Amino acid sequence: EAQLVESGGGSVQAGGSLRLSCTTSGFTFEDFDLGWYRQAPGNECELVASHSSEGTTYYSDSVKGRFTISQDNAKNTVYLQMNSLKPEDTAEYYCAVGPVAASTECFQEYNYWGQGIQVTVSS
Repeated sequence: EAQLVESGGGSVQAGGSLRLSCTTSGFTFEDFDLGWYRQAPGNECELVASHSSEGTTYYSDSVKGRFTISQDNAKNTVYLQMNSLKPEDTAEYYCAVGPVAASTECFQEYNYWGQGIQVTVSS
């Protein structure tokens, strides 16, 4: 069974950096879309960054220039490097791997999803 395990979250001061990791097993994710989503209490889930199997990279306007999605195929791991963090980045972050992981719709059952990890940015 495919599994995704997230790590690297935590608390940081505004302007700081964090790197989220999503380590996968049970499938070859290079053939699929890769995505990072986030959801804060009271807010809708948001696609933050994605890399499609066709090679297209997407960032939401709110994180463009600050976040970078990358991958290490040998380690079956996808990363989200987050720089210049702002309090509004505070949310639960989820990684996704699958045929529609670049979709703007969250939690599609066609994808495999990580367990979610908290990122808290203080002023």
